[in-house]
Amino acid sequence: MGSLIFLGSAFAQSKPSDTIQLKPIQVAPHTYFVQGFPEMGSSANQNFISNAGFVVTPGGVVVVDALGSPILAQKLIAEVKKITPQKIVALIVSHYHADHVYGLQEFKKIGAKIYAQGEGRNYLSSETAKQRLVASRIDFAPWVNANTKLISADVWVDLKTKLTIGGVDFFVSRVGPAHAPEDLMVYVPSEKVLFAGDLVFRGRIPFVGNADSKGWLIALDEIERLNPNIVIPGHGNYSVKPAEDIAFTRNYLKYLRQSMSQAAINLDPFEDAYKQADWSEYEGMPLFRAANRMNAYNVYLSIQAE
Repeated sequence: MGSLIFLGSAFAQSKPSDTIQLKPIQVAPHTYFVQGFPEMGSSANQNFISNAGFVVTPGGVVVVDALGSPILAQKLIAEVKKITPQKIVALIVSHYHADHVYGLQEFKKIGAKIYAQGEGRNYLSSETAKQRLVASRIDFAPWVNANTKLISADVWVDLKTKLTIGGVDFFVSRVGPAHAPEDLMVYVPSEKVLFAGDLVFRGRIPFVGNADSKGWLIALDEIERLNPNIVIPGHGNYSVKPAEDIAFTRNYLKYLRQSMSQAAINLDPFEDAYKQADWSEYEGMPLFRAANRMNAYNVYLSIQAE
Protein backbone atom coordinates (compact mmCIF):
# COMPACT_ATOMS: atom_id res chain seq x y z
CA MET A 1 0.00 0.00 0.00
CA GLY A 2 2.84 2.35 0.91
CA SER A 3 4.44 1.89 -2.50
CA LEU A 4 1.15 2.72 -4.25
CA ILE A 5 0.88 5.96 -2.29
CA PHE A 6 4.47 6.78 -3.20
CA LEU A 7 3.80 6.16 -6.88
CA GLY A 8 0.68 8.30 -6.75
CA SER A 9 2.52 11.23 -5.21
CA ALA A 10 5.39 10.84 -7.68
CA PHE A 11 2.88 10.98 -10.55
CA ALA A 12 1.26 14.06 -9.09
CA GLN A 13 4.64 15.76 -8.83
CA SER A 14 5.48 14.89 -12.44
CA LYS A 15 2.31 16.48 -13.85
CA PRO A 16 3.05 19.98 -15.14
CA SER A 17 1.55 22.72 -13.00
CA ASP A 18 -1.37 24.61 -14.53
CA THR A 19 -0.33 28.26 -14.60
CA ILE A 20 -1.90 29.29 -17.92
CA GLN A 21 -4.53 31.98 -17.62
CA LEU A 22 -6.80 33.33 -20.33
CA LYS A 23 -7.56 37.04 -20.11
CA PRO A 24 -10.27 38.22 -22.53
CA ILE A 25 -9.60 41.65 -24.04
CA GLN A 26 -12.58 43.75 -25.11
CA VAL A 27 -12.01 45.13 -28.61
CA ALA A 28 -15.51 46.37 -29.50
CA PRO A 29 -18.77 46.91 -27.56
CA HIS A 30 -19.66 43.20 -27.51
CA THR A 31 -16.50 41.53 -28.86
CA TYR A 32 -13.62 39.97 -26.93
CA PHE A 33 -10.59 37.85 -27.72
CA VAL A 34 -7.84 35.90 -25.97
CA GLN A 35 -4.29 36.02 -27.30
CA GLY A 36 -2.03 32.97 -27.51
CA PHE A 37 1.70 33.01 -26.94
CA PRO A 38 4.15 33.62 -29.85
CA GLU A 39 5.72 30.21 -29.25
CA MET A 40 5.69 26.65 -30.48
CA GLY A 41 3.06 24.51 -28.74
CA SER A 42 4.26 22.63 -25.66
CA SER A 43 3.07 20.95 -22.49
CA ALA A 44 4.18 24.05 -20.60
CA ASN A 45 1.89 26.39 -22.57
CA GLN A 46 -0.94 23.82 -23.06
CA ASN A 47 -0.72 24.55 -26.81
CA PHE A 48 -2.00 28.09 -26.17
CA ILE A 49 -0.36 29.53 -29.27
CA SER A 50 -3.38 30.79 -31.21
CA ASN A 51 -6.20 33.24 -30.57
CA ALA A 52 -9.92 32.77 -30.06
CA GLY A 53 -12.65 35.37 -29.83
CA PHE A 54 -16.32 35.75 -29.03
CA VAL A 55 -19.25 38.09 -29.54
CA VAL A 56 -22.00 38.46 -26.94
CA THR A 57 -25.49 38.87 -28.43
CA PRO A 58 -28.97 39.00 -26.83
CA GLY A 59 -29.51 35.49 -28.24
CA GLY A 60 -26.31 33.87 -27.04
CA VAL A 61 -22.55 33.95 -27.49
CA VAL A 62 -20.79 33.16 -30.77
CA VAL A 63 -17.19 31.95 -30.43
CA VAL A 64 -14.58 31.88 -33.20
CA ASP A 65 -12.03 29.06 -32.80
CA ALA A 66 -11.67 26.55 -29.98
CA LEU A 67 -7.97 26.83 -29.02
CA GLY A 68 -5.30 24.14 -28.90
CA SER A 69 -6.37 21.82 -26.05
CA PRO A 70 -9.52 20.86 -24.17
CA ILE A 71 -8.33 22.55 -20.97
CA LEU A 72 -7.91 25.86 -22.79
CA ALA A 73 -11.45 25.54 -24.14
CA GLN A 74 -12.72 24.89 -20.61
CA LYS A 75 -10.95 28.04 -19.44
CA LEU A 76 -12.38 30.08 -22.30
CA ILE A 77 -15.89 28.84 -21.49
CA ALA A 78 -15.34 29.85 -17.85
CA GLU A 79 -14.17 33.32 -18.90
CA VAL A 80 -17.26 33.80 -21.09
CA LYS A 81 -19.44 32.95 -18.07
CA LYS A 82 -17.73 35.70 -16.06
CA ILE A 83 -18.69 38.27 -18.72
CA THR A 84 -22.25 37.21 -19.59
CA PRO A 85 -24.99 34.82 -18.44
CA GLN A 86 -25.75 34.11 -22.11
CA LYS A 87 -25.04 30.58 -23.29
CA ILE A 88 -22.49 29.81 -25.98
CA VAL A 89 -24.74 28.85 -28.89
CA ALA A 90 -22.33 28.68 -31.84
CA LEU A 91 -18.67 28.12 -32.58
CA ILE A 92 -17.12 28.94 -35.95
CA VAL A 93 -13.89 27.17 -36.94
CA SER A 94 -11.58 29.42 -38.97
CA HIS A 95 -9.68 26.33 -40.19
CA TYR A 96 -8.82 22.81 -39.03
CA HIS A 97 -5.29 23.28 -37.68
CA ALA A 98 -4.55 21.62 -34.35
CA ASP A 99 -3.96 24.83 -32.39
CA HIS A 100 -7.45 26.04 -33.33
CA VAL A 101 -9.54 22.86 -32.96
CA TYR A 102 -8.35 20.59 -30.14
CA GLY A 103 -10.75 22.38 -27.79
CA LEU A 104 -13.82 21.70 -29.94
CA GLN A 105 -15.11 18.79 -27.86
CA GLU A 106 -15.67 21.08 -24.87
CA PHE A 107 -17.95 23.37 -26.89
CA LYS A 108 -19.77 20.34 -28.27
CA LYS A 109 -20.40 19.16 -24.69
CA ILE A 110 -22.19 22.40 -23.78
CA GLY A 111 -24.41 22.27 -26.86
CA ALA A 112 -22.81 24.84 -29.15
CA LYS A 113 -23.48 24.34 -32.84
CA ILE A 114 -20.18 24.04 -34.74
CA TYR A 115 -19.69 25.65 -38.15
CA ALA A 116 -16.73 25.04 -40.47
CA GLN A 117 -15.90 25.12 -44.18
CA GLY A 118 -16.65 21.93 -46.10
CA GLU A 119 -13.04 21.23 -47.12
CA GLY A 120 -12.39 20.54 -43.44
CA ARG A 121 -13.95 17.10 -43.94
CA ASN A 122 -10.93 16.13 -46.02
CA TYR A 123 -8.59 17.04 -43.20
CA LEU A 124 -10.63 15.19 -40.58
CA SER A 125 -10.54 11.98 -42.60
CA SER A 126 -6.83 12.31 -43.46
CA GLU A 127 -3.92 10.31 -42.13
CA THR A 128 -2.19 13.64 -41.44
CA ALA A 129 -4.88 14.62 -38.93
CA LYS A 130 -4.72 11.23 -37.19
CA GLN A 131 -0.94 11.23 -36.95
CA ARG A 132 -0.86 14.82 -35.77
CA LEU A 133 -3.23 13.96 -32.93
CA VAL A 134 -1.12 10.92 -31.96
CA ALA A 135 1.96 13.15 -31.80
CA SER A 136 0.10 15.89 -29.94
CA ARG A 137 -0.98 13.45 -27.23
CA ILE A 138 2.73 13.04 -26.51
CA ASP A 139 3.94 16.59 -27.19
CA PHE A 140 1.19 18.33 -25.22
CA ALA A 141 0.55 15.72 -22.52
CA PRO A 142 -1.30 15.66 -20.22
CA TRP A 143 -3.43 18.48 -21.66
CA VAL A 144 -3.96 16.71 -24.98
CA ASN A 145 -4.43 13.00 -24.28
CA ALA A 146 -6.31 9.84 -25.24
CA ASN A 147 -9.61 11.59 -24.47
CA THR A 148 -8.92 14.37 -26.96
CA LYS A 149 -10.87 13.81 -30.17
CA LEU A 150 -11.17 15.38 -33.60
CA ILE A 151 -14.65 16.89 -33.84
CA SER A 152 -16.64 17.36 -37.03
CA ALA A 153 -18.80 20.41 -37.72
CA ASP A 154 -22.58 20.32 -37.32
CA VAL A 155 -22.94 22.69 -40.28
CA TRP A 156 -20.54 22.69 -43.23
CA VAL A 157 -20.34 26.05 -44.98
CA ASP A 158 -19.67 26.05 -48.72
CA LEU A 159 -18.89 29.57 -49.93
CA LYS A 160 -20.86 31.97 -47.73
CA THR A 161 -23.50 31.98 -45.04
CA LYS A 162 -25.09 34.58 -42.81
CA LEU A 163 -25.79 33.67 -39.22
CA THR A 164 -28.15 35.96 -37.34
CA ILE A 165 -28.10 35.40 -33.60
CA GLY A 166 -29.84 37.76 -31.19
CA GLY A 167 -30.31 40.23 -34.03
CA VAL A 168 -26.57 40.34 -34.77
CA ASP A 169 -25.38 39.33 -38.25
CA PHE A 170 -22.27 37.20 -38.74
CA PHE A 171 -21.07 36.96 -42.33
CA VAL A 172 -19.07 33.76 -42.69
CA SER A 173 -17.10 33.50 -45.95
CA ARG A 174 -14.78 30.96 -47.46
CA VAL A 175 -11.49 32.56 -48.47
CA GLY A 176 -9.47 29.41 -49.15
CA PRO A 177 -7.50 27.75 -50.38
CA ALA A 178 -5.13 30.19 -48.69
CA HIS A 179 -3.44 29.47 -45.37
CA ALA A 180 -5.50 26.24 -45.39
CA PRO A 181 -7.94 24.73 -47.92
CA GLU A 182 -10.86 25.42 -45.56
CA ASP A 183 -10.18 29.00 -44.41
CA LEU A 184 -13.19 30.96 -43.21
CA MET A 185 -13.33 34.58 -42.11
CA VAL A 186 -16.09 36.02 -39.97
CA TYR A 187 -17.24 39.63 -40.31
CA VAL A 188 -19.55 41.25 -37.75
CA PRO A 189 -20.68 44.54 -39.34
CA SER A 190 -22.45 45.89 -36.25
CA GLU A 191 -19.10 45.65 -34.41
CA LYS A 192 -16.95 46.49 -37.47
CA VAL A 193 -14.82 43.49 -36.41
CA LEU A 194 -13.32 40.85 -38.65
CA PHE A 195 -12.06 37.52 -37.33
CA ALA A 196 -9.36 36.68 -39.88
CA GLY A 197 -8.07 33.35 -38.56
CA ASP A 198 -4.57 32.56 -39.80
CA LEU A 199 -4.91 34.76 -42.86
CA VAL A 200 -3.31 37.45 -40.67
CA PHE A 201 -0.37 37.03 -38.30
CA ARG A 202 0.99 39.75 -36.00
CA GLY A 203 4.21 39.86 -34.01
CA ARG A 204 5.63 36.55 -35.24
CA ILE A 205 6.64 34.77 -38.41
CA PRO A 206 3.54 33.33 -40.13
CA PHE A 207 3.16 29.58 -40.45
CA VAL A 208 2.90 28.81 -44.16
CA GLY A 209 2.93 25.01 -44.10
CA ASN A 210 1.23 23.67 -47.22
CA ALA A 211 -0.54 26.95 -47.87
CA ASP A 212 -1.57 28.28 -51.25
CA SER A 213 0.47 31.49 -51.07
CA LYS A 214 -1.12 32.92 -54.23
CA GLY A 215 -4.62 32.30 -52.87
CA TRP A 216 -3.57 33.74 -49.51
CA LEU A 217 -2.55 37.04 -51.13
CA ILE A 218 -5.97 37.22 -52.83
CA ALA A 219 -7.65 36.58 -49.47
CA LEU A 220 -5.79 39.51 -47.91
CA ASP A 221 -7.18 41.77 -50.64
CA GLU A 222 -10.69 40.54 -49.76
CA ILE A 223 -10.14 41.47 -46.11
CA GLU A 224 -9.06 44.99 -47.06
CA ARG A 225 -12.16 45.47 -49.22
CA LEU A 226 -14.35 44.85 -46.15
CA ASN A 227 -12.58 47.78 -44.43
CA PRO A 228 -13.11 46.60 -40.84
CA ASN A 229 -12.15 48.84 -37.91
CA ILE A 230 -10.70 45.90 -36.00
CA VAL A 231 -9.07 42.69 -37.22
CA ILE A 232 -8.58 39.79 -34.82
CA PRO A 233 -5.80 37.64 -36.29
CA GLY A 234 -5.19 33.96 -35.66
CA HIS A 235 -1.93 34.83 -33.93
CA GLY A 236 -0.81 38.05 -32.25
CA ASN A 237 -2.51 41.14 -30.90
CA TYR A 238 -5.69 42.56 -32.40
CA SER A 239 -5.26 45.27 -35.02
CA VAL A 240 -6.75 48.75 -34.98
CA LYS A 241 -4.85 49.58 -38.19
CA PRO A 242 -5.78 46.60 -40.38
CA ALA A 243 -4.18 47.91 -43.58
CA GLU A 244 -0.78 48.28 -41.88
CA ASP A 245 -0.93 44.90 -40.18
CA ILE A 246 -2.24 43.04 -43.21
CA ALA A 247 0.75 44.52 -45.06
CA PHE A 248 3.15 42.59 -42.81
CA THR A 249 1.66 39.20 -43.76
CA ARG A 250 1.32 40.25 -47.41
CA ASN A 251 4.91 41.49 -47.67
CA TYR A 252 6.27 38.34 -46.05
CA LEU A 253 4.37 36.09 -48.46
CA LYS A 254 5.40 38.22 -51.43
CA TYR A 255 9.04 38.07 -50.36
CA LEU A 256 8.89 34.28 -50.00
CA ARG A 257 7.49 34.03 -53.52
CA GLN A 258 9.94 36.56 -54.96
CA SER A 259 13.00 34.97 -53.37
CA MET A 260 12.04 31.40 -54.30
CA SER A 261 10.41 31.83 -57.73
CA GLN A 262 13.42 31.80 -60.04
CA ALA A 263 15.03 28.79 -58.36
CA ALA A 264 11.72 26.92 -58.29
CA ILE A 265 10.98 27.56 -61.98
CA ASN A 266 14.55 26.76 -63.07
CA LEU A 267 14.71 23.72 -60.77
CA ASP A 268 17.78 25.20 -59.08
CA PRO A 269 18.63 23.85 -55.60
CA PHE A 270 16.48 25.22 -52.79
CA GLU A 271 19.47 25.60 -50.45
CA ASP A 272 21.19 28.00 -52.83
CA ALA A 273 18.08 30.15 -53.18
CA TYR A 274 17.56 30.19 -49.40
CA LYS A 275 21.16 31.30 -48.72
CA GLN A 276 20.97 34.05 -51.33
CA ALA A 277 17.78 35.55 -49.88
CA ASP A 278 18.02 38.47 -47.45
CA TRP A 279 16.09 37.50 -44.31
CA SER A 280 17.33 40.43 -42.19
CA GLU A 281 13.88 42.02 -41.94
CA TYR A 282 12.45 38.89 -40.33
CA GLU A 283 15.23 37.01 -38.56
CA GLY A 284 14.77 38.77 -35.22
CA MET A 285 11.08 37.86 -34.99
CA PRO A 286 9.58 35.10 -32.82
CA LEU A 287 9.52 31.69 -34.54
CA PHE A 288 11.87 32.72 -37.35
CA ARG A 289 14.18 29.79 -36.62
CA ALA A 290 11.29 27.37 -36.20
CA ALA A 291 9.29 28.33 -39.28
CA ASN A 292 11.12 30.39 -41.89
CA ARG A 293 13.16 27.72 -43.67
CA MET A 294 10.16 25.39 -43.84
CA ASN A 295 7.96 28.25 -45.11
CA ALA A 296 10.45 29.05 -47.87
CA TYR A 297 10.77 25.39 -48.87
CA ASN A 298 7.00 24.92 -49.05
CA VAL A 299 6.64 28.02 -51.22
CA TYR A 300 9.51 26.76 -53.43
CA LEU A 301 7.63 23.48 -53.94
CA SER A 302 4.22 25.11 -54.42
CA ILE A 303 5.53 27.46 -57.13
CA GLN A 304 6.77 24.41 -59.03
CA ALA A 305 3.26 22.97 -58.82
CA GLU A 306 1.48 26.11 -60.03
